[in-house]
Amino acid sequence: MVLLKGFVKPEDQIGMVSMCRQLGKGLGGFYRPSFKNGAKLNLWMMSLGKNWDPTLRSYGPTRPFDGAQAPTIPDAFKMIAQTANSTASEFPQINPDICIVNYYTNSGKLGLHQDKDESKSSLAKGLPFISISIGDTAEFLFGDTRDKDQATKINLESGDVLILGGESRLLFHGVSHVKTDTTPTWLKEAIGLRPGRINLTFRQY
Repeated sequence: MVLLKGFVKPEDQIGMVSMCRQLGKGLGGFYRPSFKNGAKLNLWMMSLGKNWDPTLRSYGPTRPFDGAQAPTIPDAFKMIAQTANSTASEFPQINPDICIVNYYTNSGKLGLHQDKDESKSSLAKGLPFISISIGDTAEFLFGDTRDKDQATKINLESGDVLILGGESRLLFHGVSHVKTDTTPTWLKEAIGLRPGRINLTFRQY
């Protein structure tokens, strides 16, 4: 597990927000997903490359509820993720074909969970997932169990990249809360980013 503080350059953060905004308004864009019991997640989500269905916990080319195809991952996004991957040289290099984009409002959160819906081969090799944070700071939790009281807490700030692979690939992790008014001033002024946090997680199926 490696945290690259402030790794994503300001101009790249601005570009990623602009592209997410554009993609999020189109077919296959942002929606508020549900669990099997019908409860809504406390975030908005968009899948790029392959669609991830949180109800079935599986990947596919389209979303079951509207038939929309997952938009293609922009090459610029892949380049940033793979550069971070190369910087953390202890991890094998991935060719990301999945990017889950989550938008958290100031009340957004995500319970402790494992990312284990990728292929058996990907998980067996411990291929990393690469998480990029933009906007407001999030309190990120991680640990060996789903017990949030035992979890370690760190702050993920705008531009930070967190990489989990190898033995840490299946750590439980989540977001306890988003810290309001922590988006860098330059980012708000440059792009008019609304309060909240954008998280992009890259994976290889």
